[in-house]
Amino acid sequence: MTKNGLKVGFIGLGIMGTPMALNLLNAGHVMFVHSRGKIPVALAEGGATLCTSAEEVAKRADIVITMVPDTPHVEDVLFGERGVARGLKDSPHGPDGRVGKVVVDMSSISPTATKAFAARINALGCDYLDAPVSGGEVGAKAGTLTIMVGGPEAAFERVKPLFDKMGRNITLVGGNGDGQTTKVANQIIVALNIEAVAEALLFASKAGADPARVRQALMGGFASSRILEVHGERMIQRTFSPGFRIELHQKDLNLALQGARELGVSLPHTASAAQLMQSCVAHGMAGLDHSALCRSLELMAGHDIAGV
Repeated sequence: MTKNGLKVGFIGLGIMGTPMALNLLNAGHVMFVHSRGKIPVALAEGGATLCTSAEEVAKRADIVITMVPDTPHVEDVLFGERGVARGLKDSPHGPDGRVGKVVVDMSSISPTATKAFAARINALGCDYLDAPVSGGEVGAKAGTLTIMVGGPEAAFERVKPLFDKMGRNITLVGGNGDGQTTKVANQIIVALNIEAVAEALLFASKAGADPARVRQALMGGFASSRILEVHGERMIQRTFSPGFRIELHQKDLNLALQGARELGVSLPHTASAAQLMQSCVAHGMAGLDHSALCRSLELMAGHDIAGV
């Protein structure tokens, strides 16, 4: 533990949360952790303090990070019985009457709900940042996540040393909610690119061409992309697990469509991708990597990209 370590709380120790918390612990920060599941051995053996509730984490830490699946989970962690808000209320107040702690939600949730959550935390005398991430489990382990942040600049600068240990591309986008809006935009782009790659490879395979060679040829042209490189290979090799689950990406696209309705804009291709993912869920593929979106198209065509 370094002399300059911050008191950091981390709530939600799943596939993403565990390596993110480990990176902070290994950087010398004092860690207070809580999760509904079993605390990973590496965190316990590394010196993290196990807390019995989110309330206890908020009492003991100066910066509280949440990393849970969806909007209702964040609301429960923050404002449920023995939640973060309860711990903030019971924390000492400074001379200015503020608690002065920072709550950082790194989950991927509703931008609209995020603004409401931020207002409730601000009313308790604390700052709030929404800081969703992109990069998956690989990026979480390597500390190379892209982190999209919404909130006040002073709070961002205070938490920036922690973000630097978890990510590489870190951007303060704007105010509360703007980080989540950016993550939704990211998920729209990724989903539509996966759908485009799936359609292209299915078309090529059904026409009799070797999809692996088609992909190889396209990687040298203007159609080249990270999605074609990584997800295209998964479609051809049929390696759909593990990865970023379809059910989680579908959740993000539903957030996009909900926001579109609130804003009065049309996102027809996002709706198409969401529908294809819903078909995968209906066929028992919710836990597969989102590259398995191609299975919906294959089922309709009666033909697999790999010709299986």
